[in-house]
Amino acid sequence: MATPSSPFSFLDDLFNRIGERLQPPAWAVHEIQHRAVLFLNHVLQQEPEAQQRLLRQQGRVVRFQWRFVTMEMVATPAGLLDLAPAGSVPELTLTVTDESPFELARATLRGGKPSVQIIGDVQLAAEVNWLVDHVRWDVEDDLARLVGDVPAHTIANGARRVVDALRQFVGGRKPPQAGGPSTGSASTAE
Repeated sequence: MATPSSPFSFLDDLFNRIGERLQPPAWAVHEIQHRAVLFLNHVLQQEPEAQQRLLRQQGRVVRFQWRFVTMEMVATPAGLLDLAPAGSVPELTLTVTDESPFELARATLRGGKPSVQIIGDVQLAAEVNWLVDHVRWDVEDDLARLVGDVPAHTIANGARRVVDALRQFVGGRKPPQAGGPSTGSASTAE
């Protein structure tokens, strides 16, 4: 009898079967992709350097793939993103090779990136990698617009603590000491 490779193998298998059978209608996929582009543009507008880099890639199409999900985006003259027109030929295809959504979440919580197969223009791939490494959503700033600075800061600190705890749990690391690493010799009690 075969032994499952992880405790989540049953859930991975279930996810595969559901994903293969239940495909959303085309209009729903387009709407979800459109919302994702709007969110990405919101984040990009907070980073002028990112917009300048995208401006240099104007008109170039990148395809992102993971399992049965595919999305093609094009850099616009404003230094933002848009959905690529139907029939566009991508200059770069990025395929996430990690099949398991649980492994992706685990890698993300550890602060890593998923394994990606890169096919196409190397310079464009380097620009996309720079964006992934340097552009971050300032959740606290957006939250402050809704609830004010002090509550947003409190909520963000709580969320950071939860994420840190999850990272420590998933990564099996010990929490950092309040005083930092010790430089002296430690004595042991018997």
